[in-house]
Amino acid sequence: MIPILAAVVALILAVFLFMIIMGRSRGGSGAKRTKGREAMIKDANKRLAQNPRDPEALNTLGDIYFQDGEWERACKIYEILTELTGAVDEFEVNLRYALSALRLNLADAAYKGFSTARTLRQDNFEVNYNLGHLEFQKKNYERAVQLLQQARQEDPDSAAVLRDLGHAFFRLKKPREAMTFIRKAIDLAPDDKESLYTLAECYYEANQADQALRLFNHLRADPAMGPNACLIAGTINMESHQEDAAISDFEIGLKHENIKPDILTELRYRLAQAYLKKNNISGALGLLRLIQAGNPSYKDVNILIGKYQELNANKNLQIYLMAPSADFIALCRKIVMSYFAKAKVKVTNITVNKSDWADILTEVDTPKWSDVIMFRFIRSQGSAGELILRDFHSHLKEVKAGKGICVTIGNYTDEAKRYTEARLIDLIEKEKLTAILNTVDARAAASATAQQKKK
Repeated sequence: MIPILAAVVALILAVFLFMIIMGRSRGGSGAKRTKGREAMIKDANKRLAQNPRDPEALNTLGDIYFQDGEWERACKIYEILTELTGAVDEFEVNLRYALSALRLNLADAAYKGFSTARTLRQDNFEVNYNLGHLEFQKKNYERAVQLLQQARQEDPDSAAVLRDLGHAFFRLKKPREAMTFIRKAIDLAPDDKESLYTLAECYYEANQADQALRLFNHLRADPAMGPNACLIAGTINMESHQEDAAISDFEIGLKHENIKPDILTELRYRLAQAYLKKNNISGALGLLRLIQAGNPSYKDVNILIGKYQELNANKNLQIYLMAPSADFIALCRKIVMSYFAKAKVKVTNITVNKSDWADILTEVDTPKWSDVIMFRFIRSQGSAGELILRDFHSHLKEVKAGKGICVTIGNYTDEAKRYTEARLIDLIEKEKLTAILNTVDARAAASATAQQKKK
């Protein structure tokens, strides 16, 4: 056992010594490399002291700085070398100058270097891709596509090239071509949320709303793309009359932090419109006032506030203008039943013309007179003209009504008023109708009570 133990100990010591020797060797090698680099820099600087445009010395320094990622120094060296034509590899010098400038975000210098390099070689991937990317940033999308297509010939599976091609085609309003490249780019880089958003925009532009909505919904929670995704998702739902879904989209969008001011304003505006569709006037007004405080001239915000403030204070006015047809007719019946004091009113017919107006034919019996009277209730807030009153007068003749009462929430044109001067038609405009709406519930209740007492 002792000889075996001695052999094991000897082996361990040998390995230990070997490791020490190798470590020293490696340390010495690194030191030599550092020493060699410093010596090369020192030698090159000596030569430049004698000749500031020494091509070999500049090339030595440029190569060292470029390889070590010292982009500012490399850029300055290669900028000088680009002027020394004939004494250097012009393509390599301009390429490295451009790449160094690109790392320093010096777009103009990078563009100059890549452009010069491309005049020397047109089949280089780095040159064509980076120049195409810079053209894209300059919004020269046609030129960007040409260069990126050439870069793709050198590397068909470059995610960066496919991405920029897709985005460039989208900017050129060619969504179907854009989809092809962006889908491939996403397959190679699934975490590229911006490309996913652009793909959704492509679907939207190509009238493929379902696919677009699916992607926008996926992006709604993303901190960067979420607000924009919510805005377009909500817009798609509004266009398909899915107001509840649209409201959910816009509300999710507004929960994000650090929303761009223009997106924040538009989210509020469109949510306000969705609220109005659902007759949530108070909610809409709150949003519209927020917009008004930050941007008083935004779209028709001031007009909407003026219009809906009054509606918000008058429930019957809301019903008259915005409620479904059944609720509107019920309100009109209440007005008819309580319009004449101490009268017995019987509704004999109701005719609805889409959502424009309703005609209610009645038999009215009072202690002093009895007659057939037709009411027309116009829902539009604009000016009612002569044509609508001619139609009403014609209807009065058909049903043999003794008198007509035309009610509008807007007003009547001068021609309309002149038309009714010699005819048995009374005109009620906004001011009087508003007064009626303010009291109709009390009057209807009083009329119903009186009817009960008579029974």
